[in-house]
Amino acid sequence: MDQIYKEVAFISYHFHWSSDEVLEMPHWERVRWCSEISEINRELGETEKRISL
Repeated sequence: MDQIYKEVAFISYHFHWSSDEVLEMPHWERVRWCSEISEINRELGETEKRISL
């Protein structure tokens, strides 16, 4: 149950989607969006590191 809250919070925070929209998704789709958001964050972090050097 805690995992659902984490997925919903993560996706809603980053994409500004409502919790209802995110909860309507099947679990596999929420996991996929979480993965995509994490990849975007990693890429942005790497870009910021290069810029600050």
